[in-house]
Amino acid sequence: MEPHRNERTGLYRPTVPTRIPRSVPDDQFNEMFARLPSHRDRALVAFYVSTGARASELLSATQGGVDPGRRLITVVRKGSRQLQELPASPDAFVWLRLYQVEMQELIPRGRSQPLWWTLRRPTRPLTYHAAHRMFERVNQQVGTNATLHSLRHTAAYRMAEDPDLPLTDVQLVLGHAALTTTQLYLTPRKEEVIRRMLAHHAEQARQAAARVAPAPAPGYRPETLGVLFGTEVSS
Repeated sequence: MEPHRNERTGLYRPTVPTRIPRSVPDDQFNEMFARLPSHRDRALVAFYVSTGARASELLSATQGGVDPGRRLITVVRKGSRQLQELPASPDAFVWLRLYQVEMQELIPRGRSQPLWWTLRRPTRPLTYHAAHRMFERVNQQVGTNATLHSLRHTAAYRMAEDPDLPLTDVQLVLGHAALTTTQLYLTPRKEEVIRRMLAHHAEQARQAAARVAPAPAPGYRPETLGVLFGTEVSS
């Protein structure tokens, strides 16, 4: 029964802010990767940052779901529970092979066996909690607070920023139901905007320092100044 008020936003329909996906800057990622203590951890992180898979999805991979020749790894999608092949970087398969050679006598073999195992004996399949704890320890060493899900955002940003990669391909790889979700990764990252703006200002300063005095206008003669100002300019 209250009189109508011309409000831009409804009283019970507040505006929900759009959250920018949080990714890991390249320099920070490189430092974190350098501190990973094992081939298994390096392989895991390399797959996370190149496939964009969710943490639980990558841990669902089996030994038979790895195809190094085609550079594909098969995971179980979180929502649909469907199998999907995801392309990964060559480095990820190099680290994976080193991890497999290191653990070949310690883990059971078989196409249906889990791909990821604990390093401590007795070995058992790696869980999400254990993988999260591994990444948490690296964060403490570097002094950051990135998460495994941040690696998915990092992979998504890298894909979306590639002009040769259609956004619909990125949507399929990330497993997004709607293209609008994938479009969030077209939003510029704050650290990248700052880096590009600083580079812009530095280039402007460089051009200003290199700028020389303009050449004399056509028809200009030094002796003209002597006539105008009552002085004689020697040749």
